Amino acid sequence: MAAHRRTRQRSIGGNTARTAVTIALAGAATATAFDGVGHADPQLSPTQVKAKVDTLYKEAEVATEKYNGAEEKAKTAEKHLRTLRDEAARKEDRLNSAREALGSMAAAQYRSGGIDPAVQLALSDDPDRYLDGAAFAERVGTRQSAAVAGVRKQLREVEQLRGAAHVELTSLTARQAELKRQKKTITGKLEAARGLLARLSPAERTHYAEQGAEGGQQRASRSSTRGPAPATAAEAGTSGSSGTTAAPTSRAAEAVAFAYAKLGSPYVWGATGPNAFDCSGLTQAAYRSAGVSLPRTTYAQINAGQRVSRSELQPGDLVFFYSGISHVGIYVGDGQMIHAPNPSAPVRLAPIDQMPFAGATRVV
Repeated sequence: MAAHRRTRQRSIGGNTARTAVTIALAGAATATAFDGVGHADPQLSPTQVKAKVDTLYKEAEVATEKYNGAEEKAKTAEKHLRTLRDEAARKEDRLNSAREALGSMAAAQYRSGGIDPAVQLALSDDPDRYLDGAAFAERVGTRQSAAVAGVRKQLREVEQLRGAAHVELTSLTARQAELKRQKKTITGKLEAARGLLARLSPAERTHYAEQGAEGGQQRASRSSTRGPAPATAAEAGTSGSSGTTAAPTSRAAEAVAFAYAKLGSPYVWGATGPNAFDCSGLTQAAYRSAGVSLPRTTYAQINAGQRVSRSELQPGDLVFFYSGISHVGIYVGDGQMIHAPNPSAPVRLAPIDQMPFAGATRVV
């Protein structure tokens, strides 16, 4: 297949998008783009600032999961488009070869004067060969008709593939537009949150980062009662996070051990590791380390296993939050989870009651 027939599409998202976000967050903060934040009352109290930042982070996370879903669909569409184009190119090569063979047949018939082969054989000087020759001529005619029919069929197949590729390209274009919209929403809200946090004193910002976006002192007090984390998958599987609860399977134990190993890793929206994560990226990477493939988004991950109630939770279960299923963590026992909260806080332990609980899934 000729190389020029394969047009590769540039992948959307990935390191380029994440680097752009990092640069945007590292630059001078501006709080002008979203929900009137740029015109907020400069006399907001620290508590009000924190509440607004929490809201912005939550809204950014909703947009992040939409971005992740659009990115996954864009990658699928891109891959399908490449497959269709490759198949069309192969069929076009075969079609061109068939056309050349048919053209050679037509040229030979033209050079012979266009007289039917059976007539030519009837006028032959060797009558003894007439019957054998006539049968041969009939076979030639049949093959020629079959060749024409074959070319027509291949042409239809190529046109069908071109049509399917056009539909897939339209889908990919729509996904790319959705990625741009969600990226704009995410970066705008994160910049607005950064601008609000800049109003806090250094000590207040440190306190906010230590406590995370939500949960406050409740989170600190609940987390401080927890014992030391298990260091290995075997320990996670046999003793659980509190020393009393065991992971139900070796895969769950591996996922929990992975999550512990990533404590302190930064939150980066759209990231799936190995050194940075968003919330669903962390859970996906944890189970990927255990040989289990999870979907990319929170609202797909909740359906990726057996649903369990809050009272039935075991280490390794995925726990989900908010009515829109916009946040996920991995349960480690004793009412605790490991999750990637938001850009203000790294991957960390937290109580599952710090956010509105929406459901849980046991990966099987």
